[in-house]
Amino acid sequence: QVQLMESGGGLVQPGGSLRLSCAASGFSFSSYAMSWYRQAPGKGRDLVAVITSGGSTHYAASVLGRFTISRDNAKKTVYLQMNSLKPEDTAVYYCNAKVVISKEYNYWGQGTQVTVSS
Repeated sequence: QVQLMESGGGLVQPGGSLRLSCAASGFSFSSYAMSWYRQAPGKGRDLVAVITSGGSTHYAASVLGRFTISRDNAKKTVYLQMNSLKPEDTAVYYCNAKVVISKEYNYWGQGTQVTVSS
């Protein structure tokens, strides 16, 4: 059974930091590209950062230089270190796992709320 379990969300003041974690199980984690998406109230789900199976990373322009995505294949976990948080970073953050092997395999976590407010 595939599971992606996010943790680490919460309430933080502007300028603060949080680290999100996503623990995976039920699939070959190291073969998958892992991503973080976010969805603010009333908006669509947007890509925040992605790390490929080979370790290459890509970030949305809005978080470049503030957020860092990383993965630990031994622990089957992907992380999102978020620094210098802004109120506009407030959203539900979702973990995603994706690979294309003859067909696309695409899994989502349940999300974790991040609120940036004073």
